[in-house]
Amino acid sequence: MFKRQHAAVLKSRIDEPRRFIQVIAGARQVGKSTMVKQVVQELEIPCLLTTAEEAPDNNPSWISYVWQQARQAMRLDNHSEYLLVIDEIHKLNNWSETVKAEWDADTMRDVNIKVVLLGSSRLLIKDGLTESLAGRYEIIEMEHWSFNEMREAFGMNVEQYIYYGGYPGAVPLINDEKRWRKYMKDSIIEPAITKDVLTTKRVLKPALLRQLFVLGCSYSAELLSFNKILGQLQDAGNTSTLANYLQLLDESKLLAGLQQYAADDARKYRSVPKYQVYNSGLLSANNQLSFKDAYLSPKDWGKWVETAVGAYLINHADRLEYKVYYWRHDNNEVDFIVQHSRRLIAIEVKSGRRQKNEGMSVFHNQFHPDVELVVGGEAFPIDKFLSLDLERLLY
Repeated sequence: MFKRQHAAVLKSRIDEPRRFIQVIAGARQVGKSTMVKQVVQELEIPCLLTTAEEAPDNNPSWISYVWQQARQAMRLDNHSEYLLVIDEIHKLNNWSETVKAEWDADTMRDVNIKVVLLGSSRLLIKDGLTESLAGRYEIIEMEHWSFNEMREAFGMNVEQYIYYGGYPGAVPLINDEKRWRKYMKDSIIEPAITKDVLTTKRVLKPALLRQLFVLGCSYSAELLSFNKILGQLQDAGNTSTLANYLQLLDESKLLAGLQQYAADDARKYRSVPKYQVYNSGLLSANNQLSFKDAYLSPKDWGKWVETAVGAYLINHADRLEYKVYYWRHDNNEVDFIVQHSRRLIAIEVKSGRRQKNEGMSVFHNQFHPDVELVVGGEAFPIDKFLSLDLERLLY
């Protein structure tokens, strides 16, 4: 079975002396539970692996119950250390308060129980961490699957990856696009919206958020103001509401709204957002163009290629600590601007969408970026970029 690089990170942290709770975070269907099970199978340390779905009535006292089971097993078998793994932790009400109490009790009594927490709702996990567990945890962020991973695990070529994206569970269905699209909507998109977003924050207009998500996915790699969006939506709302909902979708690693790069922050925040899905499969699932029709249309395929490049960039932005923007002035634009500390990287995606664009030279004269990269040409083909260790661009 294919093993993601996050498994080695988790294993090394479990092997260390007990310091922090390890929290596995990421969007749905990125393989969090599978990765943890792979690591557990390799460990020599005894382990109790359980899921909060077994808890009656979402009662957080269940956490204390399983924690006590781990303590008893450790004491009865005379183990020097023990591992407790709780999946779907976010499903319990006020889970973080109970975890804090049990963790602090073990710390006070020198009980060497190491803890791994994970859940399918990224927002609920992070809310609980910031509320109660400050200073007690580390996060292992699992991004959407990269082209390298999908190629190695499933033999995907770059064109398939650009269209179908990095969802491992959907791979067996790509030869039946109707079935694949239905699986994407029913098993990935709907649970992500319903369980991860709508149950996490107070959303007064859920229909509006859903419409924004669908529209934003279909406009991936394009600019569209909130005012123009309101004209296409059925439910009433305002630009502030849309901005808040887009922020929720961004935090859930579904859909981002990139800001325009500018020398001052105020101009960035006032800019028209450029929509960018975190996984190009979300664009395809919300678009009626088939793989063949999209690929054979240079203009349409350029949209998918740019989306794949943008998805690769924003998926690793948190881990590598950089920001992703776009830039536009008059008819000149640069697809992506990456800012890492004082280092500036301009990336133009070569495609059939624009016949003539002097954006890179105009941007160069105004901002003098450290790196200028044209992706999609003979010098730097798309598969090479999607296989690139992005850290190499930053230093």
